[in-house]
Amino acid sequence: MVIIGCDFHPGFQQIAMVDTEGGEVHHLRLAHKQEAEQFYRGLCGREVLVGIEACGYTQWFEQMLEQRGHRFQIGDAAAIRASYVRKQKTDRRDAGHILRLLVEGRFPALSWVPTAAERDTRQLIMHRHKRVQMLTRVKNQLHALAINQGLRLRWKLWSSEGRQQLAALPLLPYAAARRADLLQQMEEMEAEVERLDKAVRQEAEARPATARLMTHPGVGPVTALAFVLTIGDVRRFGKARQVASYVGLIPSEHSSGGKQRLGHISKQGSSLLRFLLVEAGQSAVRKDAELARCYSRLKHRRSTGVAKVAVARKLALRLYWMLRSQIDYAQLHGPCAGQPVSSCGRKTRPSV
Repeated sequence: MVIIGCDFHPGFQQIAMVDTEGGEVHHLRLAHKQEAEQFYRGLCGREVLVGIEACGYTQWFEQMLEQRGHRFQIGDAAAIRASYVRKQKTDRRDAGHILRLLVEGRFPALSWVPTAAERDTRQLIMHRHKRVQMLTRVKNQLHALAINQGLRLRWKLWSSEGRQQLAALPLLPYAAARRADLLQQMEEMEAEVERLDKAVRQEAEARPATARLMTHPGVGPVTALAFVLTIGDVRRFGKARQVASYVGLIPSEHSSGGKQRLGHISKQGSSLLRFLLVEAGQSAVRKDAELARCYSRLKHRRSTGVAKVAVARKLALRLYWMLRSQIDYAQLHGPCAGQPVSSCGRKTRPSV
């Protein structure tokens, strides 16, 4: 059996390889992409195990290993680094350390890895998110042009009447040309965002889990689909608090000697999902009395930002419990909420 520890980089990979029959370790540096493909093609017909850290730009490499019939494991990069005590860090040492963890059976492999189809659907969500950001920047520029001419309509600027007033503003030649270009870009981006919204809605409605999450007020197809694709198998989380930690909505902590020191939220995990949860929470507080009370209390006691993050955390816990118990929003607050399993047929709902 051939075991390979791979320190992956976008342009190359440093590997440490050992054959369990001989026991001799070899170190190689393989350029991407032809040299690496040629090397792993030469290992076809043998049992191969490759270990790599979780990082970006590895999709082609994972697909190539699957096509060659090689097994691979993706490890937690933070856990791998934490298990290395020496202060000397090189690509050769990193590859050797990954190999050592694989041989000794201590490699911290991820418990869940999204499939190729799930990764592709993530690209749809990210593409839609980036397009909305670009559309917002274009609208902000048009809003600034309008305000400079004394036209202050706020959100009404994007109504049909507001757009007519914006197009009729008397501007100098360069400003008028800029306005025309921005208006054209806005129309094209709005059409593209509408098309992407339709695709996201179709993906969400085709999945029972996302359709269940969409019953919660404020949670639309984008947030529901992003939550399901990011969390994955909910059974790998024993408690709802672990989901909040996974998303990065818990405070960072540095406590020692009987003193507890809490900081800002850790921001570990998907930044896109945190953004969507905060955005969805602002819509949820308008229709959910419990979230509205939490938001109002923290807004006056602390700050608006703290209140938004707290509501996003509560929303994440609710969505997790809806997936875990396979219930919708009505059942979450129904007559059986909080009852034991024997009387309701499901686990007791935790306080969120």
